[in-house]
Amino acid sequence: MTAGDLFEKELKVVNIGLSSFKESLDDVGATSVQVDWRPPMDVSSESRRIIAEHASAIESANAKVMDIILKGMPELVGLARALDVIPGMEPDLILHAGPPITWDRMCGPMRGAVIGGLIYEGKASTPEEAEKLAASGDIRYAPCHEHSTVGPMAGIVMPSMPVFVLRNAEFGNNAYCTMNEGLGKVLRYGAFAPEVIEKLRWMNDVLYPALERAIAANGPVDLKNIIAQALHMGDEVHNRNRAATSLFYRALAPAIVNTAGDSRTASDVLAFINGNDHFFLNLSMPACKVTLDAARDVPGSSVVVAMTRNGTDFGIQLAGTGDEWFTGPADVPDALFFPGYTREDANPDIGDSSITETNGLGGFAIAASPAIVQFVGGATSDAIRYTLEMYEIAAAENSVYQIPYLNFRGTPTGIDVVKVVAKNILPFIDTGVAHREPGIGQVGAGVLSASASPFTKAYEGLAARLAG
Repeated sequence: MTAGDLFEKELKVVNIGLSSFKESLDDVGATSVQVDWRPPMDVSSESRRIIAEHASAIESANAKVMDIILKGMPELVGLARALDVIPGMEPDLILHAGPPITWDRMCGPMRGAVIGGLIYEGKASTPEEAEKLAASGDIRYAPCHEHSTVGPMAGIVMPSMPVFVLRNAEFGNNAYCTMNEGLGKVLRYGAFAPEVIEKLRWMNDVLYPALERAIAANGPVDLKNIIAQALHMGDEVHNRNRAATSLFYRALAPAIVNTAGDSRTASDVLAFINGNDHFFLNLSMPACKVTLDAARDVPGSSVVVAMTRNGTDFGIQLAGTGDEWFTGPADVPDALFFPGYTREDANPDIGDSSITETNGLGGFAIAASPAIVQFVGGATSDAIRYTLEMYEIAAAENSVYQIPYLNFRGTPTGIDVVKVVAKNILPFIDTGVAHREPGIGQVGAGVLSASASPFTKAYEGLAARLAG
């Protein structure tokens, strides 16, 4: 083809530069395509060399990890006191969301939740007493994730709190989570007013024994099946749990009625679950945790098994790097705020609930729940685009968790840190937003991409292990 031939034909452009170049072509009616290409994340050339040298071993390790994850069978088997069942739980220990953190670095909502937890526990009678005790050194803190547990938002678990007990029926490991209080002014968002503590005590005195009896009578509840159905009904089981909560309600309502002991208790318990669309969140989270924990400690694997935030730091762990944390700063979500609040009021992202994204749900499955993107003025096409992008960094697809709009394609599952770095695509998360000051509670909900630095650090950490 000569230069003359080129200019006699319709010009078709493939743009790999700034998107503004394509916009200029669009303005003059030229046919053009924008290539969505990004340079890899910045990691050392030595780490790149090591990862490339061990590519085959990494691929084999990841295949083993994903086989374990995809075979996981999370079941709800009961409820119990945290001190009685959570491994390593002690009377002076408080579990929290996210990677490790000390009192002096805790954000406002986490401090508020600790204060409320100490009042609930009877260790303090006023917020001032609780704050003094929290900072005294007599209380120890540890991540929920290091004790087979997860907690939404601040994620505070006190020794006497009732927790769901989940079992992975395929591999035999357990996971734990507190019960969901509902939205708004609640402990997990850092509120500690008297009505917050009163609700927690009702949950302890009424809800806990009623559910404990009902599950004992009903037998294990298959949570994987409920999650699979909920995805077909418009949930992504992180920020939207309406369908999953309804399915759980249907599964357990007869046993609650039959074992409650009196009609008032049965009515109150059923009304509480029915009135709290997020009740299933505290089951979807440990369902993902118990699934992912079975795949830990596979040398050479680049698959993420924990992704979490404490309102100050964002942290991840890999299947191939043991219990090592890779952390960076937590970011503020793009959110729709409740009336009277703005981005200036928002705390950086917080909570263990991104364990759902880590297991191919939440933001990774948002194409099954496009209503979520309305939180930030998005459209259905945005939800589809977010999920399609997550396939680029996933190690596998889940044949059980499917997205109807994508012709029942399995959700992108298993975040591969090598792909994240190579393609410069960060995990997409949908989340709630807490006020940055303690005692106020939830102020909105929204979406964000994960922090970049934990993934580059994890890449470097995996390379160091492989070299060693």
